[in-house]
Amino acid sequence: MKLDAGKSSWEELVGINGGVATQIIMRENPRVKARTVAEGSAVTDNFRCDRVLVFVDNQNTVTEVPVIG
Repeated sequence: MKLDAGKSSWEELVGINGGVATQIIMRENPRVKARTVAEGSAVTDNFRCDRVLVFVDNQNTVTEVPVIG
């Protein structure tokens, strides 16, 4: 039996509010924790299968496709 791993990317969230995006991500894949990060911020480059970074601009709008990592 294969377990559904849930969604791993959310291209439809580009352009929406970052807080709303994090809630949608965690609802659609309860195995991950999503958080907003200001675009251009330094982040670690280690891969984590339980993390989604949601990059937002200064108006809290999602600027990149959120993906697991």
